[in-house]
Amino acid sequence: MSARAMWTMLVFVLSMGACSRASSTTEGTASVRVGSKKFTESVILGEMVTQLARSTGAGVRHRRELGGTAVLWEALKRGELDVYPEYTGTLRQELLSGRALPDDAALRAALAEVGLRMSKPLGFNNTYALGMKEAEAERLGIRRISDLREHPELRFGFSNEFMERADGWPALRDTYKLPQRDVRGLDHDLAYRGLEANSVQVTDLYSTDAEIAAYGLRVLEDDARHFPAYDAVLLYREDLESRAPDALAAVLRLQGSLSEDAMVKLNARARLERVPEPQVASDFLAAKLGVSTEVHGEGLASRVLRRTREHLFLVGVSLLAALALAVPLGVLAARSPRLGQGVLGLAGIIQTIPSLALLVVMIPLLGIGSRPAIAALFLYSLLPIVRNTTAGLTGIPLEVRESADALGLPPRARLWRIDLPMASPSILAGIQTAAVINVGTATLGALVGAGGYGQPILTGIRLDDTRLILEGAVPAAVLALLVSGLFEALGRALIPKGLRLRAESESR
Repeated sequence: MSARAMWTMLVFVLSMGACSRASSTTEGTASVRVGSKKFTESVILGEMVTQLARSTGAGVRHRRELGGTAVLWEALKRGELDVYPEYTGTLRQELLSGRALPDDAALRAALAEVGLRMSKPLGFNNTYALGMKEAEAERLGIRRISDLREHPELRFGFSNEFMERADGWPALRDTYKLPQRDVRGLDHDLAYRGLEANSVQVTDLYSTDAEIAAYGLRVLEDDARHFPAYDAVLLYREDLESRAPDALAAVLRLQGSLSEDAMVKLNARARLERVPEPQVASDFLAAKLGVSTEVHGEGLASRVLRRTREHLFLVGVSLLAALALAVPLGVLAARSPRLGQGVLGLAGIIQTIPSLALLVVMIPLLGIGSRPAIAALFLYSLLPIVRNTTAGLTGIPLEVRESADALGLPPRARLWRIDLPMASPSILAGIQTAAVINVGTATLGALVGAGGYGQPILTGIRLDDTRLILEGAVPAAVLALLVSGLFEALGRALIPKGLRLRAESESR
């Protein structure tokens, strides 16, 4: 394979992301940027904020279903979000833990230190609770959390945040002296299905969850008053007061407008009746605040096309960046075996870091959106390309190397005219492996607001909607097959048949 063919490979990889580059450049252009967490209530509240701000003529973007409290908190402090719904208990117990904040005035003063503001309560308290199936609780005579002490055999399943937070499982266990040891962390929305299947018997609830009534659950009395109040509020940046005062004034009309019963009903419409959250929010705003908003649905084909552009952008840019670094590193590793062990070892260590952990680590450095996702995918792409480049170069037959030396070729000419063409089947196989891995891993980018096929998958899991899960999973699988097939075709077009046959015989 010639140097021209190598450049053709580079252009091919670049083109994977170029088709969606235009869509990515719009990121951050909205004057008001709204965030929400990956549970239904937060998405509904985020939609209310979005529609109220938009009703004043402001440009608004809602970044839905971001993965976890820490993600939104960091994005708000960095200025990548302007406002998102939060809870006073989360602020005290998790985000500002370790500080004495006895009332809302103290809480507002602490937030002002980092340039943030907090609205008045929206009107409902969505505190934590423990729950179990009504029939089982009745059979065992369990009505209070303290009653769980008499049943160490019960299996507990708690949301991942609850497993770690200051008022979560460790503190609850100590407060009530609970003996249970079979405790696992899982997604909050999956916990209800776990209760239904009896794989877990006790889980944490949000007091406004519509599933409490739908699944026939008993909310256990917090007889030691362990859980604090979780009044729903809006957190927003201080500069929003001067940058978009009309939008902020409209958004703050939500203060005191939502009772706990009203929030339960709104959650039920979205979770149980499958009404889209934008429509749920729009209907509430019209009925309660007299604000009429338009909700425009998006067709399946349009959604898939948009997610495909986003996904290709993540995969293409990260793969191109990895190719630019990994091939030189592979050359270096092949020429210096001792150094090569270190390079491959470091790339291998990166490969073992859990994807979600790597994404979260990137947020303080790169913020939310496509940047942390691309950085994580870039790091995951290094190992297969470096390893295959090294293997391809070190596998060149000795007689070929001796012939090159006999011709008196300088090192650079030998690299481009002999070594890389001879190693091209192995290099291309490494790029193909990295590309297919990236297509699958990129679905996690939705947790940090990068979009792609992961967005409908996250929504489908949250709403227990198999159709939505398949809307993301099937195109991702098809794209992985297409990418693999395209690299196969590229190899047949650019790599001479003799080199392909030699690579195939060596792989057997």
